[in-house]
Amino acid sequence: MLKTKLLHPQILSALASNGHGSRLLIADGNYPFTTGVPDASQKVFLNFTPGMVSVTDVLKVIKDAIPIESYFVMLPPDETPQKIHEEFFEILGESIPGTKIKKPDFYKEVLSPNTCLVIATGEIRRFANILIIIGVVKN
Repeated sequence: MLKTKLLHPQILSALASNGHGSRLLIADGNYPFTTGVPDASQKVFLNFTPGMVSVTDVLKVIKDAIPIESYFVMLPPDETPQKIHEEFFEILGESIPGTKIKKPDFYKEVLSPNTCLVIATGEIRRFANILIIIGVVKN
């Protein structure tokens, strides 16, 4: 039995198999999980039903499991602020820099060969996608 909050074996394996500079996508239920991610990325489907599991639920556990260097969030075409992005900032805090980018640019960033893990959620809020860049463990 593990003492960590993160117990999902496939997610643990993917995170342990990657390191600094690797990318992790936690995406809402609208994201194109088959065509909008690199073929080599591991895919974990936590989208049990609409609303379960949320992106913020997953993010809260992930942030305690890995060092996060920075992150990207997806803006809608009109670039209106999204409440979910404020929640990401509250969860991750001021010390982790985040960048808001338009949808086409977000897709390009996700398609990087460094995107090692994609987590599909049942999040129903739109533009609730966060691409995390894994950092380094500081002693």
